[in-house]
Amino acid sequence: MDDSLRQTLVDAQQNEITEHHVYRNLVRRERDPHNREVLERIADDELRHYEFWADYTGRRPGPQKGTVWKFVLIARLLGLTFAIKLMEKGEERAERGYERVARALPEAAAIVKDENEHENELLALIDEERLRYVGSVVLGLSDALVELTGALAGLTLALRDSRLIAVIGLITGVAAALSMGASEYLSTKAEEGETKSPVKAAVYTGVTYIMTVAVLITPYLLLGDPLAALGLTLTGALLIILAFSYYVAVAKDLSFRRRFLEMAGVSLGVAAVSFGIGYVVRGVFGVDV
Repeated sequence: MDDSLRQTLVDAQQNEITEHHVYRNLVRRERDPHNREVLERIADDELRHYEFWADYTGRRPGPQKGTVWKFVLIARLLGLTFAIKLMEKGEERAERGYERVARALPEAAAIVKDENEHENELLALIDEERLRYVGSVVLGLSDALVELTGALAGLTLALRDSRLIAVIGLITGVAAALSMGASEYLSTKAEEGETKSPVKAAVYTGVTYIMTVAVLITPYLLLGDPLAALGLTLTGALLIILAFSYYVAVAKDLSFRRRFLEMAGVSLGVAAVSFGIGYVVRGVFGVDV
């Protein structure tokens, strides 16, 4: 075995033992018995793969402790599924090296195949509350972005008073959040065979809506120039869309580009139309605040 191939195997070993420790840490923090069992099975697989590579390298590298704690922290902040999927995506970059290993060591091909297929099957078994309610979060987020960016854009040109726009936006946003939460409650309750709690679905929708409203109206409370505030609001909206699109794309294996462009296009399109309506209203009715 040449030195280059041996180093590839050592890197694979370190990756396996690092992920083993990540999963072991997650097991200790997981309360759901079903998820604990799935995580334990994956952790055992990672350790088995580590021992398999050790037979070829004769070495036993330790885990990357910084990486272990990084993914444990991500899991605590952003959820179990997101952290694991993000970690597995990082592993995909190492799989090109595994292809070379499989060619040089045909008996290792089975372990590489198991690494990909078995782990994906186990990950699909993880049941996480925040992903069950991601539809409710999307509803609150997308509705707030579309409605409020449009309303704020129209009010900006019609009123030209940052504080007044902020107050109107806040009242509109809170009322809409309560309305959306109530609608989600009734909608979830009416669906037959639905396993989600109507109350939790309503809370996820309403809280997401209010948090988005807070981000969007803050520039109007901080800046006296309403046009500058609108620019910051639209920037904030894009950053929210960017972050959420990335989260959902990773956690649910969806296209990040497609989701981001779709949400951004709708939100900015409505804002542009509303801005034009505000211009017309200001001219027709002679509004001067």
